[in-house]
Amino acid sequence: MAWRRPEAGVGARGALALALLALAVCAPGARGRALEWFSAVVSIEYVDPQTNLTVWSVSESGRFGDSSPKEGAQGLVGVPWAPGGDPEGCAPDTRFFVPEPGGRGAAPWVALVARGGCTFKDKVLVAARRNASAVVLYNEERYGNLTMPMSHAGTGNIVVVMISYPKGREILELVQKGIPVTMTIGVGTRHVQEFISGQSVVFVAIAFITMMIISLAWLIFYYIQRFLYTGSQIGSQSHRKETKKVIGQLLLHTVKHGEKGIDVDAENCAVCIENFKVKDIIRILPCKHIFHRICIDPWLLDHRTCPMCKLDVIKALGYWGEPGDVQDMPAPEFPSGRDPAANFSLTLPEDDGSDESSPPSASPAESEPQCDASFKGDAGENTALLEAGRSDSRHGGPIS
Repeated sequence: MAWRRPEAGVGARGALALALLALAVCAPGARGRALEWFSAVVSIEYVDPQTNLTVWSVSESGRFGDSSPKEGAQGLVGVPWAPGGDPEGCAPDTRFFVPEPGGRGAAPWVALVARGGCTFKDKVLVAARRNASAVVLYNEERYGNLTMPMSHAGTGNIVVVMISYPKGREILELVQKGIPVTMTIGVGTRHVQEFISGQSVVFVAIAFITMMIISLAWLIFYYIQRFLYTGSQIGSQSHRKETKKVIGQLLLHTVKHGEKGIDVDAENCAVCIENFKVKDIIRILPCKHIFHRICIDPWLLDHRTCPMCKLDVIKALGYWGEPGDVQDMPAPEFPSGRDPAANFSLTLPEDDGSDESSPPSASPAESEPQCDASFKGDAGENTALLEAGRSDSRHGGPIS
């Protein structure tokens, strides 16, 4: 069985990962619920008792509560007034101190309480029972200038805003000194923050695990194929070495000028489609077809058959098993008294210039034994197949 070399499917795995990710992002409910919240513009105004000047400051540093109506509010700032000085305003009977210029009246007021001690809803309801028009909570000291989302469902239509700790402490200290502070709350910028739902997280996790399982399965398959491919390559190399030994048993002959003892009608090599020339080394197959050695040897390594008649050369030499079972076998024998090259002929084109430079031809009786002896000497050699053949001269000129 021939194993193909495994190839890394990086493109296929990348496309699968992108498809799973796109499916997870675009799946229904993947984006979950969008959180919408509004910032609050908070401005304060008071008269400095030392300079008798009006001080006014404004900043978009507040944040409306989740259940708060998004609308403005205005009034004097009031802070919890308790014997213990609790600024959180959690007790149901908490009273508020509201400094008013010109005496106490029925002017609207805004409750300022600290975060902590109880829920946001409890703080808002306590201030609402005291007729506050709005409730402003300032954050804890550890959060610095940050504001947090507030959930206070069930508090009605009272405006609820959170401001930072530094801003809240600044206003608290002014009110505790008895300075009337007027606060104005306005609606700021709308913000939308999208959250991934739990369903989407589960879907993405399943998609990721599926992708990892597929990748792991692909890696296992890849390395199994690679192992099998490596083993088949090692076996193929060993098989080729033994096949070379068998092919080396075939007859070799070096073409010489003026040979007349060859009987096959073949004037060119069927592999390279070129005429045989003087000094070419040819391989003689059992079917009596002849080819250039450097042409036919690679072919026999891959196909084991004659390119012209499809004869199985290995079996024709008497080796019916695998070439690996053959070790240093002798060349095939021919009937006694019979020349192995006597059944084929090779006619080479005559070169016009060879008549002047060639020595006088020997008599037929003398040239026949010389050709026969030279052919038998060449036919017995067992050489390397392709590497040694490259070093031999393929196209030689006429012998001078």
